[in-house]
Amino acid sequence: MSEKILVVDDDENNVWLVSTILKHNGFEVIEAFSPEEGLKCAYQQHPDLILLDVMMPNMDGWEVCRRLRELSEVPIVFLTAKTGIKDVVRGLDSGADDYVLKPFDNQELVARCRAHLRRKPNIKNEGELIFDNGDLRINFMNREVTVHSKVVDLTPKEFDLLATLARNAGRVLTRSELVKQAWGPEYSDANESLKLYVHYLRKKIEPEPENPRYILTSRGVGYRFANN
Repeated sequence: MSEKILVVDDDENNVWLVSTILKHNGFEVIEAFSPEEGLKCAYQQHPDLILLDVMMPNMDGWEVCRRLRELSEVPIVFLTAKTGIKDVVRGLDSGADDYVLKPFDNQELVARCRAHLRRKPNIKNEGELIFDNGDLRINFMNREVTVHSKVVDLTPKEFDLLATLARNAGRVLTRSELVKQAWGPEYSDANESLKLYVHYLRKKIEPEPENPRYILTSRGVGYRFANN
């Protein structure tokens, strides 16, 4: 059965173009031409991924994204012509997983969609996430991390940071969002500490800390945990 992608954009030409590209690559497409229609389709039809425009009448894409995040962890990718770094950060802070700028390359769009549809890690049970064919395991029940079958000694703050990144594998988290989720709102001004803790984590879990394969930097925005 084909994976379903919901396209939400008030421009009918854009919806037609994106839908044509996706259908040509084997996806089932749900089309919505307003924020309200998009929310209704998302709640009723449960798409596997949502492509969402930002600038729409009555309700912008950021608000739509926030409402979707209240009920679902479906991957959300913004499709927009707004290129400023503040717009990117705002989109990611609202809960989006990625940001694709218009005009986009057709093959890149399809590749981004496929990457996010693969983003959920292999879950052995409710208490454990497994990455890289078992080379990295994160057990939430006993707060234990193993790399190549060897237990890694992490501090509580290091574990909380890694857990937050891993649970959002494939999604870019802004620095403020990551700090807030991992350590709580009282650490909202701890961005400099975050950089240091990422450095510590890389030294402990990465095969090559200077060339990380798990904790990747999204320059100017934040960090992403690679879903290997």
